[in-house]
Amino acid sequence: MIRLKDGGVTAGGVRMDNHLILAAGVLGTTGASLARILSTGAGAVVTKSIGPYPHEGHPGPCFAEVNGGLLNAMGLPNPSKEFLTELAPVKEKTVIVSVFGGNPSEFREVASWFRGRVSGIELNLSCPHAKGYGAAIGSDPGMVEACTKAVKSLGMPVWVKLTPNVTDITECGLAAERGGADGIVAINTVKAMRISTDLRRPVLGNRYGGLSGPAIFPIAVRCVYELYEACSIPVIGCGGVSSARDVVEMMMAGASAVQIGSAVVHDRDIFGSIRDSLYAADGVSPVEILGCAHD
Repeated sequence: MIRLKDGGVTAGGVRMDNHLILAAGVLGTTGASLARILSTGAGAVVTKSIGPYPHEGHPGPCFAEVNGGLLNAMGLPNPSKEFLTELAPVKEKTVIVSVFGGNPSEFREVASWFRGRVSGIELNLSCPHAKGYGAAIGSDPGMVEACTKAVKSLGMPVWVKLTPNVTDITECGLAAERGGADGIVAINTVKAMRISTDLRRPVLGNRYGGLSGPAIFPIAVRCVYELYEACSIPVIGCGGVSSARDVVEMMMAGASAVQIGSAVVHDRDIFGSIRDSLYAADGVSPVEILGCAHD
């Protein structure tokens, strides 16, 4: 496998120690958990999604293991503005706060709480199981552009996390670019469900959820590939990444950096193991492989 030359990287206006980032929603609930992931080898971390009001989320069951991945419908539980107190343990670290809202003004309001306190903002315009939020508005390119523009007016690096649950993801990517986004994150979970044949009902309390894990990796690679060709801003790959080889493949598709989420559930030290396999003193420059599958 190709190994990369070790060193820092800048993606979407954010400087990181390496190409590996904790994805939103996984161990991003407290400052202590964020600090632990950084200490194990992550170059940056994205927090859980924070919204304009405190919310408990969907009724359980909210999580289920399925063949090839995980199914969840958390419903965006969050403490809203109180999350500010969790940033103390990761002060001066590379932290991106995921935010959500129901309209551009809510996105801007929530993002403004973190101005000057974090390295950047990630807009959750892609959660597939929260009514009125996430993909419910993020599938509309006009809304993606408006929400991005509202948050970018704060003068911070802005990443926009896109949903794969659309006919053409590049339309939303281009909308984010028009809105001033510094980077695009692709992808969030794929809308899915399972039914318990014993109970004769959906396994999740919300019925529908989002599928993550290795099963969606080929979908994520395809989305990154398409966005790299259509857009001129950096793409951050996300979806089913669980090995150094997956990271290299994402980068060859066009990802400037890569987020890791579901794989952390079974291996809290996965960032360290991937980092050790990915980098070498005599490795190739990351620039050499970035988007090389398009040549």
